[in-house]
Amino acid sequence: MSASLRTLKATLRRRFDALLRRVPTGTDGIARVGTRQIYILPTRAGMTYGAVMMVMLLGSLNYQNNLGLLFTFFLIAVGLIAMHHAWLNLLRMTLQVRGGPAVFAGESAAFEVSLRAEGRRLRHDIHVRKDQDGPPPVCVPAGDQRLVKLAVPAQRRGLLRLESLILETRHPMHLFRAWCHVSVDAATLVYPMPAARAPEPSHDAGDDRRPKRSSGAGAEDYIGLRAYRHGDSPRHIDWKAFARERGLLVKEYGGEQGQEVWIDWSRLHGTDPETRLALMTRQVLDASDAGVRFGLRLPDGAEQPALGTTHAQRCLTRLALFEYG
Repeated sequence: MSASLRTLKATLRRRFDALLRRVPTGTDGIARVGTRQIYILPTRAGMTYGAVMMVMLLGSLNYQNNLGLLFTFFLIAVGLIAMHHAWLNLLRMTLQVRGGPAVFAGESAAFEVSLRAEGRRLRHDIHVRKDQDGPPPVCVPAGDQRLVKLAVPAQRRGLLRLESLILETRHPMHLFRAWCHVSVDAATLVYPMPAARAPEPSHDAGDDRRPKRSSGAGAEDYIGLRAYRHGDSPRHIDWKAFARERGLLVKEYGGEQGQEVWIDWSRLHGTDPETRLALMTRQVLDASDAGVRFGLRLPDGAEQPALGTTHAQRCLTRLALFEYG
């Protein structure tokens, strides 16, 4: 497909989407399905059902079979009632979307979709999806709610925004598909994809003189990772790295007191920004797993050295939003 044809197709798709009636999200963050926002079309089974009704109608008229006509009109009425109930199955449904926990690029982000059935009607076969894929349909009792987790691929770092969803049903009889487009506003954070391996981070901040370091059996301060050498103690092997198929890496320790590891943007040379961020993400994860006090230095600021999961998440957030947008 040529570039001009793809551009024309995208333009037509945007104009068509602009004509669709969407369910807006209110100021309370809840979208409520109204009467004029539901679309209905027959499914493949519905088309087959209609074709059979047409054949039965023509046959009954040709042979002047009154019983056949009665049965045909009865089945047509059943189809029309099924279409009406498919419309009622979505009417007055409410939907609220929240972003899930942060993930790494290349994984799937989870969004929590809360469905609630207002009124006295039990809602069957309610399906929430983003594009073609989605979680299994759910049944929502009258006046109750159900929580559905929607997985969306996270292709790149930054904020993954979910702007629209499709709410659909094929109940009853799967003869008709009723659906509506829902405008939502939810986002989740996507960290950079960590590199498989990263160089050892620096052990001093800026031009400060590095304190003396001793190594030995009693050393407890983390220095970094290196390749496995014959005779290394199995206790110092980074088994988490081995489980991630990064090979056999050994944690090095030194006896320096008060040593701080700095993950520094300027220490990574000759790589593009995204590769640098991937390397720094790996360094943050390795330092956090090893329980090392570390800081983060970026061109737009720094995170002072600290310990703990909260500090690691704060550093990963800085990396995810670095020059984002």
